[in-house]
Formats: sequence, C-alpha cells, structure tokens
Amino acid sequence: MAEQTPGLYVRFAELSYPEVERLLALPQPKIALLPVGSTEAHGPHLPLATDSLIGEAVVDRAAGELAARGHFAAALPPIHYAVTEWARDFAGSTSIGAEAAIGLVLGTCRAMRAMGFDRVVVFTAHLEPDHIASLREVARRYQAETGDALLFVDTTRRALAARLTPEFQSGSCHAGRYETSLVLAIRPDLVRMDLAAALPEHTVPLAEHIRAGKRGFLECDMPRAYCGAPAAATAEEGREILETLATLVVEAVVASLA
Repeated sequence: MAEQTPGLYVRFAELSYPEVERLLALPQPKIALLPVGSTEAHGPHLPLATDSLIGEAVVDRAAGELAARGHFAAALPPIHYAVTEWARDFAGSTSIGAEAAIGLVLGTCRAMRAMGFDRVVVFTAHLEPDHIASLREVARRYQAETGDALLFVDTTRRALAARLTPEFQSGSCHAGRYETSLVLAIRPDLVRMDLAAALPEHTVPLAEHIRAGKRGFLECDMPRAYCGAPAAATAEEGREILETLATLVVEAVVASLA
C-alpha cells in the first residue's frame, strides 16, 4: 500500500506569499475554507461577532480534520459583514446590501480558485433568510462562471439541521441556548453569563413569522434581540455542536473529492 501524503492545516492570513507559493505546489488536494459571519446584535449577553466567531471555529476545526485525512486545508479569515436587516433596530448591527455581500463572497471564492485551490468551501452561522439567499446565489454564480461546484454547507437545509440540536431545529435559536453554548466553548470570556442566566426562555416561531412576511427582530417579538433559552447553555454542549458542524463541513469536502 502506498504511504499517504501527510496533510497540512494552515491559517491562510498568517502565511507569507512565498509560503503560499510553496504550499500550492504540494501534490495533495487543496481546500480553501471561508467562514462568512456578520456583525449584529445577539441578545444583551453575546458579542456582535457571534456568527463570525462560530464560523471561524468551525472552519478551523474542519481544516484540522481535513489535514488529518491528507489534504492541504487553508482556513481563510472570516468575512465579518453580511445582510443583517433583521437586527437593524439594535445598536452595532451593521448590514450591507445583498449585491455587495454577494460580490464580496463571490470575489473571494473566485480568487481562491484562480490561485490553485481544488475546492472552495463556504460556511456561515448567520441564518437570516436574505443572507442565506445571497450565499445560494454566490454558489449559483460560481458554478455558472467556473463549471465547478462551490461547497456551501447550508445548515438550514433539513437534512443538515436534523443533525443539530432541538433548539436549532425549532428555529427559535438566535442568541439562545444553541449559540450561547457555542460561544461558551469558543470564547467564554465574551459571554456575559450573568446576563444570560437572568434571561427567561423566550420561544419565537420565526419560521411562521417569516412566512407571514415579518422582517425584523422587533416585528417578531424579540425586544432584546434573542430567542430560545440562553440560561440553559453550557460549554460542553457547545463543544458537541462545534464537532458536529465541523463534521458536516468535512463530509461535504470528502464527498466532493470522491
């Protein structure tokens, strides 16, 4: 049996350009993983960068697992801005237009392919409907332009959502137990747990509100920019969710290469 070529995991932004040149000459499959986050309100207890933090952690973990399988996996720096109109009424929330968001992500993915990466992967923890629509459009345009599939790991798809927590599947999970657990596992110093512990469980049928045409947290009875049960969050659950999310990314890459 031939010996497997050892893999490599890198944080792309920490490399120098000669290092990138040498790494792109390696013989193994080369995977670029792009986390797309947001800057928006996540309750009174989580940072504006919650989605970016989660995306970056998922991509880091997935890149490490892909390297263990013999691939060259590069974790790209996160994109911190997206369509975030649902949080527009809360200080700090920073939304950009859909075409600007599409152009930013699509341009980054195009550049990675032109550089020599065999697969480009996009992961997001920001689930606003118009944001998800913008990433689906990125995937559509990318394939139309290049003939290659962009691997968008879309956790809003039923088959993937079914592997996540009950709160996530309910849709009532913005800054709730699901996201608070993840940030506790990733950056516990950024969780205002004293505030989270005092927040009552607040169930909001977001899917129903979306179907009814509502388009903002205030319209959906989320006056503190959260729903779900943040007081029930634990770092242990966050680590389990993180592992599952990374596995979903790895599975998408492995299936594509096969």
